[in-house]
Amino acid sequence: MDFIRMHIGGQSVQGRPIPILDWGHGPSRVMMWSQMHGNEATTTKALLDLINELGKGGARASALEASVTLRIIPQLNPDGAQAYTRVNANGIDLNRDAKEKTQPESRILREQYEGFAPHFCFNLHDQRTIYNVGETATPATLSFLAPSMDAGRSVPPQRQEAMQLIAAMAADLKPALPGGIGRYDDGFNPNCVGDQFQMAGTPTLLFEAGHYPGDYQREETRYYVYAALVSALYHISQGTHRKVPLESYAAIPENGKLMVDLLVKHAEACNPALARGTSLAIQYREALQAGRIAFIPEWPEEGLTLARFAHETLDAATPQGRKALNSRSGLLSLIQGVQP
Repeated sequence: MDFIRMHIGGQSVQGRPIPILDWGHGPSRVMMWSQMHGNEATTTKALLDLINELGKGGARASALEASVTLRIIPQLNPDGAQAYTRVNANGIDLNRDAKEKTQPESRILREQYEGFAPHFCFNLHDQRTIYNVGETATPATLSFLAPSMDAGRSVPPQRQEAMQLIAAMAADLKPALPGGIGRYDDGFNPNCVGDQFQMAGTPTLLFEAGHYPGDYQREETRYYVYAALVSALYHISQGTHRKVPLESYAAIPENGKLMVDLLVKHAEACNPALARGTSLAIQYREALQAGRIAFIPEWPEEGLTLARFAHETLDAATPQGRKALNSRSGLLSLIQGVQP
């Protein structure tokens, strides 16, 4: 792709190269990075979709090319990506290493930030299926955050601009994703990258790719992340986000943690030791098995066992429900192992 300028920013703990991609030559510099957590690949795919679309050229791409310069790190944690783990090869969560910068990947990110001097930073992640929007049963397909820069959650100019840009994106996406956009918790943590870059004076946005109904492969979510990136770049190129009132950001509902993956009703049909009318909440854990992602049923962590909503509900007392339970690896044995 000759329209992309590439160099290697450095190497991971295990010696894997970390490519840096540049595009455009406009005055507004935007830095994006993905897969800081190795098992969060949805936004990486969306970045590749963006690059592919920009590479097709045309009037819109040409206008962006003249107004923005992008610096993209598609995969900051290649060792974690290879192992499908959140942490890097040293077992460190890179998003808790921004202050100390003990890891080579953390230092590469900071070096790119300081060398590029971006006007905007996009911190791209996946979020778990436990998140819903507000108090509703709608899963948070996309969540955004303008990270805090102090414990008081003040709103200096850089954070205000990040909030306005998020609100502009949310308004653009609302017709296609009604009710599916949430706002992530803004508790301050100086060890996190977004908080650090916001503290350094750069409007920083957190993108969280969540769950779209029935889309455990996150292909629908991937599209919406791509659409959000396109929306953000056009607002930056034209400055239109600066006209958006801050109240529009505050109006985006905060995420709840009220979802589980599966609710099994009348679980006593699978395990006679259970009381009549027992419902069980089950969460899937993603794991790499033989080169593929497997969804392993487990009991939810504390606090989710009485979750209000579920992505799917099966009634074990019905033939259809029993058939579905029997067809899913490990699910029936998990229920049968419950002790009342």
